[in-house]
Order: sequence, then C-alpha cells, then structure tokens
Amino acid sequence: MRYAAAADIGGTTTRAALVREDLTVEKKAEFPTDIYDPYHTLAEIRDVFRSFEKEICGAGISCPGPLDLIEGKVLTPPNLHGAWHDFAIAEEASKIFGVPAYLENDANLAALAEAVRGEGRDHRIVQYMTISTGTGAGLVIDKKIFRGTHGFANEVFNTILENNGPSHGSILPGGLEALCSGTAIKSRARAAGLAIRHAGDVNVLALQGDPAAKRIMNEAKLYLANYIAGVIAYIDPGIVILGGSVAMKTPGFTEEVQELVRERVIDELKPYVNVRRSVLDEDSGLIGAAYLVFSAD
Repeated sequence: MRYAAAADIGGTTTRAALVREDLTVEKKAEFPTDIYDPYHTLAEIRDVFRSFEKEICGAGISCPGPLDLIEGKVLTPPNLHGAWHDFAIAEEASKIFGVPAYLENDANLAALAEAVRGEGRDHRIVQYMTISTGTGAGLVIDKKIFRGTHGFANEVFNTILENNGPSHGSILPGGLEALCSGTAIKSRARAAGLAIRHAGDVNVLALQGDPAAKRIMNEAKLYLANYIAGVIAYIDPGIVILGGSVAMKTPGFTEEVQELVRERVIDELKPYVNVRRSVLDEDSGLIGAAYLVFSAD
C-alpha cells in the first residue's frame, strides 16, 4: 500500500493527513496556522507527517489563493501575511518534507476529490463550487484540474453579476462573492437591521417569514443560479456540485438552485441541468491533495 501526505493550509487552521492510495484518510491532525511565517507552518506539517510513521511518496498542499500555480507560489492571500506573500511554497515544502510537493488551491482540490471519489466520479466534466465564507470554484475534465493559460481558471469570486451591487473587503461591487457567499448574506442582513450571527440565522428568519431575510436568501440563490446557468451554457458539464457551509447546511438550498438554473437555460439544456450537493465531508481538500500526488507518479 502506498501513502501520500496531504496538507490543507487555512487562514486560521492547518490540517495534515496520511492518505492511502485508495483515497482513504488514515490519520490526520490539525494545528493553528502561523499566518506570518510559512517556514514555521511547513516545519509543523513535516513533524505531523513524521508522526504518521509511514513512508510517503509525495505531499499535496492546499493553500488559499490567489496562487501562481505555474511557479508553485503563494501570491497575496488576504488571511496570510508577511513572508507568505510571493512565497515559493512548492519548492520550499519539497526541501523541508524531503519528497515532491504539489500545490493547488482549495476549491480545485475539492473539485478533484468530487471527480474521483464524490458525486462527480461518473462524469467526464465536473464543475464544483463552494458557497461558504467566500465563493470558489474548480473545473475537472477527465480527472484532471483545468487551470487555464496562467493558472487562474475558475477564480470566479469577482465575477460581476450586478452593476453597482454590494461589495465587501476587496470584492468588486456586484461580484459573485459579494452576493452569494455566507459573508455576503450576513453583511446584507445586518445592513437590513437583522440581529444575526451568521448566514444560517438569516435562513431561519427567512423560513419564519421575515421579508428582508427572505429577499436576501432568494437573491443569493437567484444570482448563483444565473451564474451556474452561464457556466452550463458555456461548458456543458455533466454535473455541477455545490459544497461549502451555505450549500451544505442550508436546508433545500441546492435543490432550489437546481430549479432556478433549469428556468434559466434553453429548453434543449433543461434535461441536463444536474446540480447536486457534495457528498464529501471536510476532508475533500485532503483527498484531492493526495490524488494530486498519486496521479503525478
């Protein structure tokens, strides 16, 4: 049995895992990310890998974007600072771990995991979208991530869906993430005077009949459906898979989006609209990272 190591570096927590060739996560651990010092974080990942006491053939690394996937560099992720910026993580990780290291962004790896083990395993073209704190996407064709010419394919968060629409942080006004993400839902609800803690509370109020909450939730689904309808018209994927906390924890969210998408495509495409909820848990990024290693051999 061969083993790969996988690391999912987040803006708060880093997770590391030992994954078998059948893509079963055998062991895993997590610890706080040093958001200023990548070498400290990589050293901790190495120590976790060593604690697994198995020989590994390589390491897959998930890291927040934007990334330079051609050069294997972290660019300017908003939640990682200082020495992380413009950091050649793939090269440095290979030195520290003593095995080849492969870099990808988290949404691409979740898409890959869905394509090889999740809802997309029986489809050639798999479009994945995460609707969570932010929004992200990944496209997998024939079990391979589509990166585009410069490595930025499916960096969709700034896609403008509404002129002069809402924004937050560095998201452009009317951008996808400013309309459909959990952060967008929460900020728009608070601006409407609703006393909520997170996007889930907005959905609860919507189900209770609060008009502002209903409008915010409905608009998030409508804009997402508009975007997905465009993707289907352009790419014609076999399946569109939704993951992330909003899609996974909001009852009926994916099913409603599926119906809205069907209303927004031409008649010939309606039978092929196939929007599904992810069946993988939070380990999808780790599974995708390990598959990167095994498929590179």
